Amino acid sequence: MPDVRAAEVLETDVLVVGGGAAGLACAVAAARQGRRVILLERYGFSGGAAVAGLSGTICGLYAASDRRNAEPEQVVHGFVDEFIAAMEARGGLTGPVQYGKTYVRVHDPLVWREASDALLGAEGNIRVLYHVTVTGVLAEGDHVRGVTAFTKQGPLEVRARITVDASGDADVAAMAGRTLTKGRDGAIQNPTMIFRILGVDMARFLAAHGPDSILDERVMKLIQELNASGAYRLPRAKIFLFPTPRPGELICNATRIVGADGRELDATRIADLSEAEIEGRKQVREYARFIRDHIAGCEASFVNDTGVQVGIRQTWQIVGRDLLKNEDVTSARKHADGICRSPWPIELHSGEKPKLHWILDDYYEIPLGCFLPATGTGLVMAGRCLSAEHEAMASARVTAQCFGYGQAMGLVADQLCDNPAALPSGSDIRAALNALGAQLN
Repeated sequence: MPDVRAAEVLETDVLVVGGGAAGLACAVAAARQGRRVILLERYGFSGGAAVAGLSGTICGLYAASDRRNAEPEQVVHGFVDEFIAAMEARGGLTGPVQYGKTYVRVHDPLVWREASDALLGAEGNIRVLYHVTVTGVLAEGDHVRGVTAFTKQGPLEVRARITVDASGDADVAAMAGRTLTKGRDGAIQNPTMIFRILGVDMARFLAAHGPDSILDERVMKLIQELNASGAYRLPRAKIFLFPTPRPGELICNATRIVGADGRELDATRIADLSEAEIEGRKQVREYARFIRDHIAGCEASFVNDTGVQVGIRQTWQIVGRDLLKNEDVTSARKHADGICRSPWPIELHSGEKPKLHWILDDYYEIPLGCFLPATGTGLVMAGRCLSAEHEAMASARVTAQCFGYGQAMGLVADQLCDNPAALPSGSDIRAALNALGAQLN
């Protein structure tokens, strides 16, 4: 029988579904334009993949280079600068950490939650509701009017002038019947279970392995040999270990989660997602054992925690009014209606060794139309569910860019509140972002 409890009905100007990097930036940006905002988040905290999935880094900030000893060159700005400042003020962010040919910033996920709460709470016109699961959309024809949701209190309806799908998985777009795509011919990148270890002698670790968080060929060869011998079960040979803001701690991106039948698991399927969680935890213990036994400085290390959920790289994406193509990334293409830059490589995780296609001393731009569904009104997107080809998405999905997408779509949502059918100009949104410090020109 249906839920007999009466539904609570809320009304707002802008509804943001999802409190990750994109949702946070979107909610704040729209609120600063004077709009009433409601943000719905399924967990009890903001942070999305960065916190629940423990991705661990703010990546996509810095240009990549083959130049010897190149200093970090930040090319992405805007709301992300404000978030970085909030994290730094709380001691929750490292300086730039080398990652191959570029740099990342490593964060403390607990501090991320607190910084997000503070930024959302500073705007008096944002209402944040945690532990909310969206179950459907309110619609009139092809126009989205808001969503229905489940809460512990009972059913919830949120009616909005504009709804922003920042779920990461295009959940609202799927419920609304918008056209979606998934990976290359339906095949997507596999999930990963990221974990943290404590008890590391960081001086010895860095002396032995250097500043690059991508461990070298010696470690990769050792993993391959030990896996082949049966002494350990280590399906991925190239591993990434990042020093965190906490003393003696590394965040470990090492696992490669595939199904028992050898398939790349698909996080849009409930059986695959469940299998990924269980297999991920098993692999964490094997990689932690390898690290403790064979990585200098880690002899006394132990697992501190894992992600609240398995880390998701890719699920559903919309078919948008524009498409970010693979060649846009590889050719570092700029767009007059570009609302965010990205210098991040194409990062494909399949097989035992992740593949990186670097964009050297340059960046590309993502057009506004990649976040506007090809059909319908009342719904726009923010985050990794943008309209993009498979390899392009493997670059455009990362954290710094999601902050940029969110800020841009907060401005878009503000404009659409008055006329949902009047799509804003990408060049106008770009100019508004520049006025807010995005430095796109």
